[in-house]
Amino acid sequence: MSRTPTYNILMYSHDTYGLGHIRRTMAIASQLREPNVNILILTGSPIAGRFSFPDQIDFVRIPGMIKKTNEEYLPLSIKINAQHALDIRKNIITATAKTFKPHLFIVDKEPLGLKKEVLPTLQWLRRCQPNTQTILGLRDIMDDRHTVRKEWKKKGIYDILDTLYTEIWVYGNREFYDPIEEYAIPECVSRRMVFTGYIPRKVPSESQIQKIRKDQGLQCGEKLIVVTTGGGGDGYCVMDAYLSMLEREPRPSPIRNVLITGPFMPKQERKKVFKRARKLGVRTYHFYRNMEKLLAAADLVVSMGGYNTICELLSLGTVPLIVPRDTPRKEQLIRARIFHHRNLVEYIPWSQCGAERMREKVFTLLENPEAITGAMSRFQMTGINTMRERLKAFRGLEPDNICHQASQTDNGKRLKGDRSVTDVRKAI
Repeated sequence: MSRTPTYNILMYSHDTYGLGHIRRTMAIASQLREPNVNILILTGSPIAGRFSFPDQIDFVRIPGMIKKTNEEYLPLSIKINAQHALDIRKNIITATAKTFKPHLFIVDKEPLGLKKEVLPTLQWLRRCQPNTQTILGLRDIMDDRHTVRKEWKKKGIYDILDTLYTEIWVYGNREFYDPIEEYAIPECVSRRMVFTGYIPRKVPSESQIQKIRKDQGLQCGEKLIVVTTGGGGDGYCVMDAYLSMLEREPRPSPIRNVLITGPFMPKQERKKVFKRARKLGVRTYHFYRNMEKLLAAADLVVSMGGYNTICELLSLGTVPLIVPRDTPRKEQLIRARIFHHRNLVEYIPWSQCGAERMREKVFTLLENPEAITGAMSRFQMTGINTMRERLKAFRGLEPDNICHQASQTDNGKRLKGDRSVTDVRKAI
């Protein structure tokens, strides 16, 4: 690909539920921006406007959808037929790509997008802009192996990965979890998979951290515990267990507690949390804009263990207590077990989440955090550096060399085989 005055990156994040997708997309975008690089994010997140977008990054809002079941989605706000809403989203995505003319198109998690809404764009790019590099970005773990294999076979995902994507970026370490083996990825695809490592987050300065602790009213010697469940749509169980622990605690302790319900917690559940928290003198927020600063100021964070929260806590060095959900997907549970095995997190199984178990884990971690903090200090997060190297390759190498470069990138390991972009296009 020849050099151009500006380099356009288009990113797609379907964002039907929670905060994870838009947070990961924002983290990547903020680190890939540089002079003469424009980044445009396609997102269905209803709260995208609450985030601060730095220069050279902007977003296009597509109508939000909410998941009713694994296969059924409904419009989040506008009162129209679901198919009509999906058609609007599909047309906006395609029109944006045709107008923006990206050099790089990064799709988050869903190879076809929500209900195949990205498929026309991928096909148009291959047909009309064949030099555009198309990337599928996958979090470290999607779900258990049986579910993913069955779902991808049914939807024809293996063929889509082979024919419409230049590379697949896995935002994790292969030695932690190997999706090539777990999800039975064929060699024609696996040779184009790049294991980036986990994605680090911005670390606030010590002065910013101390300001947050002061704003939260911490006195000398007091500990800060933050309880957050991401978007909050299914987080009430965790909030309930933590509040029950505080309600049963017979003695005052030198601990300050902050609860963030998340913007998608059902209204009635959120009201219950706020009412109980007020009686205990606990500060509670619906949404916290500078979340990374609050998490950095905490001595312990209780959360559900989504990909982004764990990456944030590992970046910040804050001790995590995870309560991973195990339905409708098992990815949080699998991740919690893997990271617990490496002393990077402590966790409570969802079925065992109650006041007594919560109290036991919380006070153990506050009194003896060294095993986890030591492991965290040694943990390397290479995601952004690897992606920057790939971006340099895309901007500076001839297309036929791009996949050769990618095949050698697996946290220092060489993947088997090699395949040029020319070979990929012959298969389309």
